[in-house]
Amino acid sequence: MSKEIGITVSKKENFSEWYTQVVIKAELADYAPVKGLIVLRPYGYSIWESLKSSLDAKLKETGHENGFLPILIPESLLSKEASHFAGFNPEVFWVTHSGETEIGDRLALRPTSETLAYSMYSKWIKSWRDLPLKINFWNTALRAEIKSTKPFLRTSEFLWQEGHTVHATKEEAEQEVMTILEIYKKIVEEELAISVITGKKTEKEKFVGAVYTTTMEAIMPDGKALQMGTSHFLGQNFSKPFDVKFLDKDNVENFAWQTSWGVSWRLIGALIMVHGDDKGLVLPPRVAPIQVVVVPIYYSESDKEQVLKKAQEIVQSLSKNKIMAYLDSRDEFTPGYKFHDWEMKGVPLRVEIGPKDMAKSKIVLVRRDNQKKTDLMFDKLVQGIESVLNDIQQSMFEKTKSFLKEKTKSVSDFDIFKSELEKGMFLSSPWCGDQKCEEKIKELTGADIRVIPFDNNSTASKCINCKGPSKENVIFARGY
Repeated sequence: MSKEIGITVSKKENFSEWYTQVVIKAELADYAPVKGLIVLRPYGYSIWESLKSSLDAKLKETGHENGFLPILIPESLLSKEASHFAGFNPEVFWVTHSGETEIGDRLALRPTSETLAYSMYSKWIKSWRDLPLKINFWNTALRAEIKSTKPFLRTSEFLWQEGHTVHATKEEAEQEVMTILEIYKKIVEEELAISVITGKKTEKEKFVGAVYTTTMEAIMPDGKALQMGTSHFLGQNFSKPFDVKFLDKDNVENFAWQTSWGVSWRLIGALIMVHGDDKGLVLPPRVAPIQVVVVPIYYSESDKEQVLKKAQEIVQSLSKNKIMAYLDSRDEFTPGYKFHDWEMKGVPLRVEIGPKDMAKSKIVLVRRDNQKKTDLMFDKLVQGIESVLNDIQQSMFEKTKSFLKEKTKSVSDFDIFKSELEKGMFLSSPWCGDQKCEEKIKELTGADIRVIPFDNNSTASKCINCKGPSKENVIFARGY
């Protein structure tokens, strides 16, 4: 494969350009004619479908149902919860005309759906018998991202899911927040093979309109943090302005308790950054659209028929056992070209089979994650490939788990803090709890408080910046 076709920069030397080349050359997405927008290509969309299918199943198992919401929200509705509106207003795209006619109440292109959903919920909920109401929406959101755009990570329109639930009690709503965060963590760690830290956001960083926000944060290879998903406890902050009320069992009217939560195709961006290498994508088997690609190798017509026949049998056998396999029977490309092509697309496992292999009743397996080659006998086909795929999945997760541990450091001295931050780190440091101090650290270093970990080992120490009494240890990092 020529340099023009393959990745032309090193991941370590030019991370941003490397990332963009992988997105384009692995045929995940391409740039749209409008700045800030991308077109998702079939291969990229198939990865999203895999994530969507897995998450959708877990949500349905926990009693959530899917619904659909329109994309236009009247300004009068969006502004009904004041802090929410103020937080999102700078990012909103507005529709002001219908054809040539100016409309009265401007229409927002959905930045998020709380206000729209809850105006409907107030109509649907009357009694405790209507609760809990747990609806998830698979849709797009639009937020004006004009500067520093990056495919999957920062675009003006993005695919996501947003859940909106209503509960009779505060305790039930808070349990919902944690249930969802745990589902997200399982998806990210067990399927995307990316290790994360979970906890709460600070008041400054929480979702606008929420009582509090829980989050999961991952560290990328360039040392920057990426927010992987959030789950918000809204309390009664939306139920009161939107009249989401119910009659309880004693026939007393109460305002409901609410949550919202979501993940987006940003997870695909994380997947690319964390696992990719200088050859392209590296996909964990559980989210790979193609888990095994079979490449037949032959150099004469006499070999072709029998090798192709065996290759087809292999694909059929794997498919029957729910392993997603694909036969690359393209005659217009050499085996070497095919190898590079599928390495670019990150297929976890390649099967090579030629006349010499057939004579020995074996195939050759090549792992994408570490390029290791092994032989596998025909009679061990399914069991052997299942074992290798499981090992790839686990090995990829353990690698990110070790990386997270390696890149997380406890620091209590501000000069050391600044020095370590330049290396691209998660820094666990004491903080006084004052937002002004949080903002000052951001101003001086560019680092945010990414998460207040649930397993916070708070000590009676001094704040990293102001040296006042520490309230808790938090994770600082520069982020996307």
